[in-house]
Amino acid sequence: MTTRLLEEKRGVVLGVANDRSIAWGCAQACAHHGAELAFGYPNDAMKKRVEELAQTMPGAPVLLCDVTKDDDISAFFAKLKEHWGSIDFVVHSIAFAHRDDLKNPFLQTPRDHFALAMDVSAYSLVAVAREAAPLMTNGGSIVTMTYYGAEKVIPNYNVMGVAKAALEACTRYLAYDLGPQSIRINAISAGPIRTLSASAISDLRIMLDVAEKTAPLRRNVTQTEVGNAALYLLSDLASGVTGEVHHVDCGYNTLGLSAYEPSGE
Repeated sequence: MTTRLLEEKRGVVLGVANDRSIAWGCAQACAHHGAELAFGYPNDAMKKRVEELAQTMPGAPVLLCDVTKDDDISAFFAKLKEHWGSIDFVVHSIAFAHRDDLKNPFLQTPRDHFALAMDVSAYSLVAVAREAAPLMTNGGSIVTMTYYGAEKVIPNYNVMGVAKAALEACTRYLAYDLGPQSIRINAISAGPIRTLSASAISDLRIMLDVAEKTAPLRRNVTQTEVGNAALYLLSDLASGVTGEVHHVDCGYNTLGLSAYEPSGE
């Protein structure tokens, strides 16, 4: 019998947009290993999409959680406390930047656009962790999603790369704050994946092609593989791992290449 790594665990998944979302890959891996899940959605436009997917996991609560509003986050976790009493993990897979800011030079990023990207993509992790921590009465684990553009310049990633760098710093500082409560927090840096959010990045197809040709495994990473990495970090197998960025990219970043550098062949 296969060991179910999250048996009797309860967790939150934030950031599901459709069945190709990284968050959905994480949700499927967690559910397959026995976890009970709750989902958050940011607005009425996204509600139906999330509800349709959540129906494949009977009994999963689907609740409003606009991470730009502290009251929404507080109400979301208050409802979960009433429903479950406690939780064991959170998957935070949320980011946003205006589409124009992923096309125009980074130098032209307006102040309010910069602030919004940082709020949704980085600060939301702090706000969510603050509300989730009191429900993790037996310790817990939080996983967020970053990208190589936080470390190196990736053309057209622009303000999102800066926001992801801030997200990674938040991960380290939160690991320090939450460690005494036996709450771990880590980030996963996946290679380029064709998702709804990624479609806003110019020349995504070129990035995918170059990554496939230069990665040691000669292919791109999948949502399922990212989900399995999250499963490890959320489970007790990673009980001593916190404050780290974990690359899941078929070895692409081991070569130190940017998304547009040739393979050298």
